[in-house]
Amino acid sequence: MKKLSLLFAAGLLILGGCADPSTTEESKEKAPSSNQNESKKEKTENEKPEKDAQPFKPLEPSEDAVSLDKTLSEKEQQNIPEMQAALVGNPERTVPVGETLADGVKDPSDGPLKDHRLVAYYGTPDSENMGILGEMEPEEYMKKLKEQTQAYSDADPDRPAVPTIELITTMAQSEPGPDGDYVRMTSEENIKRYVELAEKHDALVLLDIQLGTDTVMEQVKMVEKWLKHPHVHLAIDTEFHVAEGEKPGEDLGQVDGKEIQKAVEYVSELTEKNDLPDKFVLVHQFTGAVLTNKEAIQPTDNVEVAINFDGWGASADKQALYGKYIRNEPNQYGAFKIFYDKDVPVLEPEDVLKMEPSPAIINYQ
Repeated sequence: MKKLSLLFAAGLLILGGCADPSTTEESKEKAPSSNQNESKKEKTENEKPEKDAQPFKPLEPSEDAVSLDKTLSEKEQQNIPEMQAALVGNPERTVPVGETLADGVKDPSDGPLKDHRLVAYYGTPDSENMGILGEMEPEEYMKKLKEQTQAYSDADPDRPAVPTIELITTMAQSEPGPDGDYVRMTSEENIKRYVELAEKHDALVLLDIQLGTDTVMEQVKMVEKWLKHPHVHLAIDTEFHVAEGEKPGEDLGQVDGKEIQKAVEYVSELTEKNDLPDKFVLVHQFTGAVLTNKEAIQPTDNVEVAINFDGWGASADKQALYGKYIRNEPNQYGAFKIFYDKDVPVLEPEDVLKMEPSPAIINYQ
């Protein structure tokens, strides 16, 4: 596995990954009569149980919000941004501006990404240096998150945005720790606090796992009880998965897409068995080396997949690389990460939405 220093020397622009690792009971239904049972038997025998509706509320656009196709010029509607075109070759759009699905890609699910855009704030209460979540008290954090989310609902009122908490649940460490896997899980109290915060505000939660030397599936199983909540979903941080003898933050991590697909199928089975609303899995990628066999990652009928371009630096370079890793290597949905303190300049929502495909998830650190 290449060292970070070698990787950057090879010319990956001035981009970096996330950050250096730091330290009701249900009410019982009245039993139907025998006649009702007989009349419904034939109809329901081969039907799947009906799932609950998605447990979130998007932020409705302001009254004066205008659709993208009315705010952008004819040229902007026909062509992708110049910097994105630099690496993808063809500047002409293959899908309409604002469309989040790549060309020719379908979404058979009823997941959150199908008709909405998600805006997430990343971090952990265990560190002020790993994102916005650790810098603010929960209610203050949610207020700021909603403000940023509203900006996207207003910029594209045809796809209202949903506030989303991205909580680092297992955080990579520079030391092996008691389990020897270079990962420390945040407390159950912290997870509970933010799962309940999202529920209170009709928002979603992304549980982010950073892996260390542990496996994808072992980490997923550690958060399984929380994934059974209707509004909780999964994010996988690829760059922090290192081999034995290596350290997160010193050595660039890597995850095989086949291992991520095991997690997608596990979440899919979990969703089906527990009659949960359809879910999604977000996969972080800031360079090609951190995600191998990417084509192995496939959505299911009840789990959406989004690949998140997760680099920091010059925004023009980030737009170009989003084109390379998302538009040129289409999976299902694209996502885009913004660093308030490291991106130059920090892109406005209107600039983000012009990219192709338009990011279905925008997360901020």
